[in-house]
Amino acid sequence: MNKSIKSFFAFLILGSSLFAQGFTVKATGSQVFNFEDKNGRNQVTFFSATPLEDITGTANGISGTVTFDVVNFAKTLNGSLIVKVASMNSGIELRDQHLKGSNWLNADKFPDIVFTIKEVTNVKKSDSNKFEFKVKGDFKMHGVTKEVVADAEATYLDESEQTKKRAPGDLLGIRAKFNVKLSEFGVNNQLVGNKVAENIEVSVNIVGSNKY
Repeated sequence: MNKSIKSFFAFLILGSSLFAQGFTVKATGSQVFNFEDKNGRNQVTFFSATPLEDITGTANGISGTVTFDVVNFAKTLNGSLIVKVASMNSGIELRDQHLKGSNWLNADKFPDIVFTIKEVTNVKKSDSNKFEFKVKGDFKMHGVTKEVVADAEATYLDESEQTKKRAPGDLLGIRAKFNVKLSEFGVNNQLVGNKVAENIEVSVNIVGSNKY
């Protein structure tokens, strides 16, 4: 085989691997990762900054699954993440009661906040088992659904003695950040903009297992 033919095949192999945008892991085919964590270590953090007060809170009532083919992560990723409004905690009990009450997020009527994946773009492979990307999805809160775009990263870990300390099976770690504008979701309490910011910064830090 002459040099030009070798170069051509090398280019095809390299091009295919770049286009596929897959993880370099032991698993093959389609994988399903479940993010329910009974120990509450998975968290979503929300942050509000106003001249009067900064509020940082968390929610650990998290569930949901994602599915993707390990050799083509970006093109096959789909699924959803669910957060229980009742699990939100801002550090002050009375404030939490208001947050979950009928004048705010109304946990009784709208118990779940849901993010459903629609599209993955701007994918960059930063390691053999790690991708950075933007993910577009439908974000449903307080009975209203809006499209949001999050900056995200995904890290795939083959099962090992170390990972088993967290959960059995291969693990998928997801980090993401995006902003939510409360008025777009029908939250128009008079304190918005004063004691609570109109724009809420949301950060996601979760780990899922493919063995559950």
